[in-house]
Amino acid sequence: MAGQTEKDMAETVNTYETPAPKPLLWIIVPCYNEQEVLPVTAPLFREELEKMISAGKVSRKSRILFVNDGSADSTWEIIQELARKDETFLGICQSRNRGHQNAVLAGLMEAREHCDITISIDCDGQDDVSAMERMVDAYLSGAEVVYGVRSSRKSDSFFKRITARSFYRLMNVLGAEVVYDHADYRLVSSRVLQEFADFHEVNLFLRGMIPLVGFPSASVSYERQERMAGSSHYPLRKMLQLAFDGITSLSVKPINMIAGLGGIISLIGFLGVLWAIIQAVRGATVAGWASIICIVCFLGGIQLLSIGVIGEYIGKIYLESKHRPRYIISERTWEPYERHYKG
Repeated sequence: MAGQTEKDMAETVNTYETPAPKPLLWIIVPCYNEQEVLPVTAPLFREELEKMISAGKVSRKSRILFVNDGSADSTWEIIQELARKDETFLGICQSRNRGHQNAVLAGLMEAREHCDITISIDCDGQDDVSAMERMVDAYLSGAEVVYGVRSSRKSDSFFKRITARSFYRLMNVLGAEVVYDHADYRLVSSRVLQEFADFHEVNLFLRGMIPLVGFPSASVSYERQERMAGSSHYPLRKMLQLAFDGITSLSVKPINMIAGLGGIISLIGFLGVLWAIIQAVRGATVAGWASIICIVCFLGGIQLLSIGVIGEYIGKIYLESKHRPRYIISERTWEPYERHYKG
């Protein structure tokens, strides 16, 4: 325009600049036999999502995806009913129960092509849903992964508190990169998920695998509450199994420690042979039933423990070599009559 200065032209261009699009969020909620708690927590997830939409932090097309992990109760029927009444709710159903980690993975892989960011959260209502908004804020500030970290363990029993802390310390000692007091409550961008899709492990331990992808990360602390309804599906046996899977999936140090222990015992044994020979030459040998039994029991126990740990690694190699699918989606709420298989 005639007479318009360069500054005026720049201001005119800025006036018509398109605002940055809001990130599209999918909240991933794994469910296994959650018919009691799902009707309680689903509205809470919906309310928190609507709060973030109203604040202009996420897109109105954001969704909540429930992953039914082969539940034996009416969990899937509840999910289908939620999806019929409200388009915000979506659901996928696995062909059988495959475990919590596989259910979370199925949801993440399903969501990565449809959204910009995901937040995975358990269905039981123990994780503070208000932390989601702070996770999104961290993402908008540049973090591609945001970990939900417990600020305390007051809601845990003394035994669980001690064992959990010991587990995280042990993982760090063994060289596994695990965020302290973080479970599976986290925000992950689709960019990270695209790279994570190239991780093909069958033995999943997501809280240790996600940090391996890299990218900028941040942490958000929150207070964990008691379960809102129903009972926990993670008894001590499953917790120990998950911990052992995490150790053997992320670290080979146990095998290195076995090799080192074997070398030390071999050296002690060699010195013992020399001592026995010297004592025999001196004529100072006496019958020692107790000492022989102690040595045999000690060496036998070490050998069996070592074989067991090595066997666990061999078993995982066996499972990985089969390349079986980590999950199979048998039904979706938006495509109820078409089967889709994912691996």
